[in-house]
Amino acid sequence: MARISLDQLRLNRPQANREKIEATTEADIRRHTREDGGDPDAAPTGYVLARAPAEIRQNLGVTQQSFADALGVPVTTYRNWEQGRKVPDPAARSLLTIFDREPEAALRALGIDWSSLLGKDAAETKSG
Repeated sequence: MARISLDQLRLNRPQANREKIEATTEADIRRHTREDGGDPDAAPTGYVLARAPAEIRQNLGVTQQSFADALGVPVTTYRNWEQGRKVPDPAARSLLTIFDREPEAALRALGIDWSSLLGKDAAETKSG
């Protein structure tokens, strides 16, 4: 691996032609897309819209603490996801998607009893 100093990096900055970028129109972008074999009017493919962690948790009817425990993350990490301060990494995003689509399968795979997860929340509500 080649290593260069910060000074060398600063001297060799890539030069972007800002005037050319600013002059690029939507028509140019559409033309480039067609030239590259794409359809500028096609709907995007290859991804699935993911629901927010808070929506998933609320649909399950559990507290932040219980859901964080089930996911195997600290509750502070989970709260950061819900509040938008941090984005779940790809592995966590996948687990959230599984909980969203197949919560029973997720709990079964993780060895968590659904009733104990809900019971834990009921006990927290009574003592809270």
